[in-house]
Amino acid sequence: MFSHVMLGADDLDAAKRFYDATLGVLGVPEGVIDTLGRLVYSHNGARFLISRPINGEPATHANGGTLGFAMDSPEQADAWHAAGLAHGGTAIEAPPGIRNAPVGKLYLAYLRDPAGNKLCARHLVEAV
Repeated sequence: MFSHVMLGADDLDAAKRFYDATLGVLGVPEGVIDTLGRLVYSHNGARFLISRPINGEPATHANGGTLGFAMDSPEQADAWHAAGLAHGGTAIEAPPGIRNAPVGKLYLAYLRDPAGNKLCARHLVEAV
C-alpha cells in the first residue's frame, strides 16, 4: 500500500544516529543524504525518509500518529527498542511486551525518536 514514509526532524545528524541503529537491527542499510538534503533509507522496495520541513517551520510530531515497523520476533523488537534507547530515543507507553488486540496477541515496543515522532515495533505472536 505504501511506497514511502517521510517524517520531519530538525536535527538530521541525531536522526541518522537513531535510525541507522534502529533500522540496522532490521537489516536496513545505513541511511544516505540525497541531493535534496533528506536522509533516505531504502529496503525491500520501500523508502523511509527524514527531512527538515519544507516550509522552514520547526518539525513537530503527529499527535495521535504512530509509525509501525514489522518485526520478525519479540527478540528483534527488544533489540530495536534497545538500539533506539542507546541512540537518543525515549521509551514511551508500557514496557515492551505482549498485548491482546482484535487481530490477536501482539508483541509491541514503543519509542519516540529524537524529533518526538512516535514509533512502534510490532510482531504478531498469535493471530485470532
